[in-house]
Amino acid sequence: MANTPKLTVVLGASPHPERYSYLAVTRLRAHGHPVVAIGQRDGNIGDTPITAEHPQTEGVDTVTLYLNPLRQQEYYDYILSLKPKRIIFNPGTENPELIQLAEANGIKAQPACTLVLLSTGQY
Repeated sequence: MANTPKLTVVLGASPHPERYSYLAVTRLRAHGHPVVAIGQRDGNIGDTPITAEHPQTEGVDTVTLYLNPLRQQEYYDYILSLKPKRIIFNPGTENPELIQLAEANGIKAQPACTLVLLSTGQY
């Protein structure tokens, strides 16, 4: 199961261990994927910093969403500027408007759960 590391932007990252975004960051890192964690405010998930900024990052494979559709709107341009290969819409983040924008820009829109994809070797 030697997968190539996939640079992943976790949008909606939280420093609270009970949040799915926290679990996603820790499990992505445990699987060897580099992570850029973006949240409401600066903080940390283990040794991964959470930034409230919108860092321009090259070579993004995946953006995984942990924001409800209304909160996603302010990030549309940013997400598209990253030119990821795919956007994972975790449960509760499904957004027809962003799915349409992604597909129009050649980005795969994948309704899925990052944690399940990781645990089943499909990430």
